[in-house]
Amino acid sequence: MGRTEEFLERHMLSAASVDADKTLGFVLSEMEKGLEKENGSSLQMIPTYVSPDAAIIPGESVIVMDAGGTNFRTCLVTFDENKQPVISDFRKVGMPGVKEEVSAASFYSILADNIERLVDKSDRIGFCFSYAASITEDHDGIPIVFSKEIKAPEVIGKPLGKNLLAELERRGFDVSGKKVAVVNDTVATLLAAKAGRPDHASSYIGFILGTGTNTAYTEKNSAIAKIQMDEGREIVNVESGCLALELGDLDKEFVSSTKDPSKYWFEKKISGAYLGPFAAHVIEAAIKEGILTESFGERFRSILPLDTTRMSHYLEDCHNPDYDLVKAVGDNEEDAEALYKILKAVIERAGKLTAINLTAAVLRSGEGSNPRLPVVINADGTTFYKTAFLEFYTRLYLDEILEKKHGKYYEMIRIDNSPTLGAAIAGLAI
Repeated sequence: MGRTEEFLERHMLSAASVDADKTLGFVLSEMEKGLEKENGSSLQMIPTYVSPDAAIIPGESVIVMDAGGTNFRTCLVTFDENKQPVISDFRKVGMPGVKEEVSAASFYSILADNIERLVDKSDRIGFCFSYAASITEDHDGIPIVFSKEIKAPEVIGKPLGKNLLAELERRGFDVSGKKVAVVNDTVATLLAAKAGRPDHASSYIGFILGTGTNTAYTEKNSAIAKIQMDEGREIVNVESGCLALELGDLDKEFVSSTKDPSKYWFEKKISGAYLGPFAAHVIEAAIKEGILTESFGERFRSILPLDTTRMSHYLEDCHNPDYDLVKAVGDNEEDAEALYKILKAVIERAGKLTAINLTAAVLRSGEGSNPRLPVVINADGTTFYKTAFLEFYTRLYLDEILEKKHGKYYEMIRIDNSPTLGAAIAGLAI
């Protein structure tokens, strides 16, 4: 084993250092604990009260609201006679609370401003809310916490749909027949798979790997001990980015340096907001241990901070003189090779962890035994598709762990406008 490989193994940075069976067992255990009771696990396992059998109704229109990241989108979605979506009257504005803190009144006023033009076109509203929220039996959502720099503290803990309808009623609209279905973006991504693959699937999974990460899957109601539901199945929002998975010493050091060091441990190992900064932390350790030279270190520190995109660029073309990391290694071939191995190891490990996470969701679903009826995974997120080798290694380890070891079959798809389509289907289901 070479010095670089020994460094990667010792710090649990290689994919080989991740015990697939042990890690999968831990994920499944945390999922089960989260289903049993609130706050019983690092995974919230949020019941959504949304059936995976939600039907697409041709000719019916749904008002769609999509609050995600720093943008707020609104439109009307209608499914045609072939159950294909038609999106119309689209509008995108800034998310309230990005530039400055807003009150609850201002928050709902901005939301209402942007759907007033659509209110008379449907009594169904599908609201994709891309922040942590508990879901009630009447399909409303209660925000738990805002991420992504949204500043609207008065909105936390109060029902979104109820307050939106109250604001519309205050403006003179008749809301007596209107219903709002609030869904997480990962749940919407799962529902959108129904539009992309309506037949020949045994179950669906929604998966997002972008700035952050999350997973949704379908679960038997009887297995969700913390709520009382009739027989059947519903979609569960795992909040998988919160998984308290411990790995090596450099992981612990990095997590302790981040905002909210007690939260989002899994997200900080695989997602776009953290892969680049984590790689920078690993590189500094490699310089300290003499795996990379001090002369490289001096040039490297001049290009910090390192983000996931610039990290990926080096793996995409490690000879391109326009890339910062290529400039940093200069003409030192040993540095160039060691850096490539380190960055690729970080990505391969992230791919293996992603595959283990998805394997756990498929196993919990209980489906996928028939290769002609696979579990369809709708994967969304720029990090997953644009980071060098990440999708490749995820598929590689899914084949190894999910299919070969556990005998379960999957199909991975990518559907444009997944949050919008999924929110529309949720709106049709109420």
